[in-house]
Amino acid sequence: MRYAPPGLCVNDFAVLRAGDGTYTVLHLQGPWTEDFDHLRMETSYGRATSVDLVRWEAQGPAFGTGLPGRFDQRAVWTMHPFRHGDGMAMLYTGMGGLTPGGWPLQAVGLAYSDRLDGTGWRRHGTGPVVEADPRWYRTGEHMGWRDPFVVRNDDDTAWAMVVCASDASLPVDRGGCVGLATSTDLEHWEVHPPLISPGDVDELECPVLERLDDGSWLLLGSIGATRGFEAWTAPRLKGPWRRRGQLGPSGAYAPRVVTAPDGSRVVLHTTPRRVGLTDAGAPCRGMLAQPKLLVTPADAPPYLAWWPGLDRWLGTTPTGTGEPGAEEIGGAELLHAVGDVTVTGPVDVVLRRRPAGAGAEPALTVSYDGAAELRISGPGGAVLARTSLGTPARSLRVLTVGEYVEVYADGVFVLTALSYSGRPVAWTAAAEGGVRRVPVRPVRLPDPARDDASAVWPGPAVPVA
Repeated sequence: MRYAPPGLCVNDFAVLRAGDGTYTVLHLQGPWTEDFDHLRMETSYGRATSVDLVRWEAQGPAFGTGLPGRFDQRAVWTMHPFRHGDGMAMLYTGMGGLTPGGWPLQAVGLAYSDRLDGTGWRRHGTGPVVEADPRWYRTGEHMGWRDPFVVRNDDDTAWAMVVCASDASLPVDRGGCVGLATSTDLEHWEVHPPLISPGDVDELECPVLERLDDGSWLLLGSIGATRGFEAWTAPRLKGPWRRRGQLGPSGAYAPRVVTAPDGSRVVLHTTPRRVGLTDAGAPCRGMLAQPKLLVTPADAPPYLAWWPGLDRWLGTTPTGTGEPGAEEIGGAELLHAVGDVTVTGPVDVVLRRRPAGAGAEPALTVSYDGAAELRISGPGGAVLARTSLGTPARSLRVLTVGEYVEVYADGVFVLTALSYSGRPVAWTAAAEGGVRRVPVRPVRLPDPARDDASAVWPGPAVPVA
């Protein structure tokens, strides 16, 4: 359900799929520490494999920084590998130094491999293949030219690359844009004006392009200020692009679109955690989350929904179906669980409580006002995350995996938060009609015995005998 390599964090990533159905993820990695230095710590790509997009097996580093003096000598950031001829090509971000003001200098390089498993990379030359053009993009302090994503254009005559860039015509705090370059051979690129420049975004990171079944395009972009991601659609690659709003709530970042084993189109994304696995710890890079189903209606904005492929990881019999207050008998007090709540008005769903000696007050609650506001609260009612729904919800699905909480309203992924407080209890829903028990299904973790620093939070500390 959540993946990070032993002792490390996962940041931006890319996914490959081999002919036998095996998935390979290449990802940025670094230690989870309060003083994370992305200029020195993201120096290699981790690699992991999976057959179902849920259980990942670490395979070790697959790519690293360039030799001293090269454009990628300091760090290698977000990449996009894809099939090319009998092997693969990869456009990737290199960071070679700093501006006088301390801003990272970014450019995009190219590597090839004769293999299909994400290994065996060899660089094309010693310099970048495309850099920001000062006619349209900021190139000094606060520049951006990273996170390349490459597709074939509409008529399949050339390659088109989108990148995270900074629009030189706008103020820095509103200049986040999706840059564009084209090429016929991957090695020589022509830079064009921004593909998308919203004018109200500080950073528009990790752009992803997906060709939909009707030939139109979907673009996903991560928004630095909100730490979520939004969607745009267009009939053709050059537009016109229509902004469709938030797709991934705050806390879901750096998405990638993947074809799942069942043939459906899903989105994977990263999710953060806190240093020391406590609520007081500093936010840091985190883990790879489980897939969400990508739904793209013809006449409405796209949205993310529960992916049915996760059902095999759930227990078959709901637990916690007794009356509230009844003694719990094994399995009802779950740290990793899924529960569904029918909504007819305001409701508070309690997932964890403080220890009995502290008054057994709620420590983790999902609340809905019956009309629009949905929130996740911690101890003392402190709001951890909130959102406003466009239409009243009729049902809520809540997922907890260790410290991670996700909420789906009428099947749509709308809210996520982190919480390390309280002990699991049988879930209860308090509404106008009284308090009722919420049936829950246990979630089976792919690696329940894992005990390294990147394991899913195991819950409140248990004293060692």
